Order: sequence, then structure tokens, then C-alpha cells
Amino acid sequence: MAPFDSTITRRGLISAATASAFVSSAHAAANAAQWTKADYEKAMKESGRPVSLTDGQFDAIQKRRPAALKRIEAYLKERLGSADPAVLAAFAEVPREYFHYLYPERVAQPSMAYEDTPKPWALGYGSALSDYLGQAYMTQVCQPKPGDVTLEIGTGSGFQSALLSRIVKEAYSIEIIEPLGKAVDKIFEPLGYTNVHGKVGDGYFGWPEVEGGFDIVIVTCAATFVPQALLKQLKPGGRMVIPIGQPFKHGQVLYVYTKDADGKVHSKRDMGVFFIPMTGAIAKSTPTTGG
Repeated sequence: MAPFDSTITRRGLISAATASAFVSSAHAAANAAQWTKADYEKAMKESGRPVSLTDGQFDAIQKRRPAALKRIEAYLKERLGSADPAVLAAFAEVPREYFHYLYPERVAQPSMAYEDTPKPWALGYGSALSDYLGQAYMTQVCQPKPGDVTLEIGTGSGFQSALLSRIVKEAYSIEIIEPLGKAVDKIFEPLGYTNVHGKVGDGYFGWPEVEGGFDIVIVTCAATFVPQALLKQLKPGGRMVIPIGQPFKHGQVLYVYTKDADGKVHSKRDMGVFFIPMTGAIAKSTPTTGG
């Protein structure tokens, strides 16, 4: 599932990725330049979502892309004091138009990508593709690095995990809506994103079968409390970003949880957000101590 952007409060500077985590912006820009209409149509067909558009329509989409990237860079600098080069490079590489799709109607909407005023876009089944500024913010707050293993709760469009996959070692993602999860699980391989692993399930329980746990857990739906399974699966030194609040109400807050080397969990209130709710077992559960 996906977040809806809201008023965001300014935070302090977050350090950029270390030198080893740096992904060349020039390399990502080159990859973007090599992305053609034929590539797009081929990948869409291989993902089970055939589409056809004119050269002019495709070119118009690509012409909006540089301005969106500049918007993201300016936003991160304003909100966080700097823009992580690895995050910018990932945004430059991942073709956002590929993720604009209405699944129940089987209708591609690539012309919606890189809009001047970022906003969420419907995917169907009550889910949405989040606005790209909010996604950039959450990605940088996670501080992803090349050796990391990540877990996303709420796959939605797949864009968030695709983005992380350009930076980290392995990206796992769970979607509770079965028809959406099954469809989106087919979209990564046609792009060559073989380090993204998706499944249909209840994110409340995390993905305990992944040996060693996760360096990053990113929850892209609003939880009423923090599921203990997610904290348990967070590695020492790991980071979890999760919106906490009541469903469909303003007043939700994004929290950043960190686990120190001794396994102690620390939390920090971050920003105001508005997300669609986390569903499943959490609706029938009550928070436990430390949640």
C-alpha cells in the first residue's frame, strides 16, 4: 500500500550515504537515457500489462523527468539539509511511468508520471502509488546502503522496493491484497531487478523466513501501533520507518525506530503524514509493552 503526502515538518541533517554506498548519478542518467519506448513496451508486455503509446507521448513523459529529479533534490535539501546521491541516482534510474497502472481495469497510465505537483495515484483495490517527494524522503530517512537487506510492508505499486533495490543488496516486500500482490510481483524481472522479492501476506508478521533479518524495515501503510515481529526482525544497527495513527485520520506521525548493537530499540518522532491503513491481524491485535 502507499502513503499520501501531507505537511512535513523540518528535521535535522541526515548524513548522506558513505562513499561505499555511492551510486554514480552519471551512470543512472545514462541508464535512463537508454530507456526507450520499445524497452517500455517490451517490459510492460513481459509483466502481463501490454500497452501502446505514440513516440510523441513517450517523449513527452521523458521530457518531464529531469524537472521531477530536480524537484526531488531540492525537496531533500530543504527537508533534510542534503540530498543523498544514492537516492537521487536511484530515482534517475527507475522509470516511474512503468509503475503507473490501474490494476482492476488493466489500464496503463504512463502519461501521469513526473507530474509538476506530486500526488498519490490510484492503483485500484484501495491502494495507491505514493507521491514521489514522500517516497524520496522516506528512502533517505532509511539511509540505505549497498550491503543492506530491506523489508517493505505494503508493496503497492512496487516502486518503493524497486527504488531501494537500486541501492541495497536485497529488497523484500509484502502485499496483503492478493490480486495486487500477485500482479506486481511480475513487474520487477522485466526491468532486470532480480534482487526484489515479493509475496502476498500479512506484513504484521514480517518475513521471519529471511535468515538474519533486515537492516531496514519500511512500512508504507499506517499502523495503530508497532508490530513486535517487525522490531524482532530488525537487525542490530537497523532502522525502521513506520507511520503510526488511526485509519483515514489526520494526526498520523512517521516514526523512525533504531536498534542499537545491544538490541535496545530507540524511537524518534519524525513528521506528520497521511497513509492508508495497515490491515490484517493488526486490526484484531492490541499493542504489547515496548510497541
